[in-house]
Amino acid sequence: MVETSAPAAPHREVLEGYENPELIEITFRKTLAFRSFRDELSGAKTVLDFGGACGVHYKMACDPAIRWAVVETPAMARRAAELSTESLQFFTGIDAAVSWLGSVDVMHSNGAIQYTPDPEATVRALCAVRARIMLWKRLTLSTASVESRMQVTRLVDNGPGIIPGTTDVKDVAYRETSIPEAIFLACHQGYRLTEREGGNFRFERD
Repeated sequence: MVETSAPAAPHREVLEGYENPELIEITFRKTLAFRSFRDELSGAKTVLDFGGACGVHYKMACDPAIRWAVVETPAMARRAAELSTESLQFFTGIDAAVSWLGSVDVMHSNGAIQYTPDPEATVRALCAVRARIMLWKRLTLSTASVESRMQVTRLVDNGPGIIPGTTDVKDVAYRETSIPEAIFLACHQGYRLTEREGGNFRFERD
């Protein structure tokens, strides 16, 4: 395992004004490629959301007909439990979530795997669920070896949106571990990689 610290931000070119051709082009390309989260679910009736916090992705899907199981840390699951409904439930383990859902149409995980104690084991466990679709967002993968670093963020930047009046006086430090991309891909035996953009992946079962 390679242990690193967060590098200093490199000097970046500054583009000025909303009329800049590069800004216009990237905005156009992103709009062309945009798919709503609801579209990505492809008619799913059951979703296992690994690392889904207090259910923000369920709210984004805007479909109460989907049965949604969030797998989170014990502390997060306890706090989020009061938001549970007939369609949204919170669990601390993958097996319990699968037992409640029955079959799993979509496994969804957004920026969570790299913060687990053992990312490779977690990826393998989620692949073993054999969901019809595997949606991974904001993954941090390495090239050749496992890499670990400490990441620091502002407390107010965690979670969705902004709470008015929240003061920016605290930071949160946590460990981020990246596994090699080749290992991540190899975990998906029996799946086809159908979409990829940066750290976002979509696999569909053969």
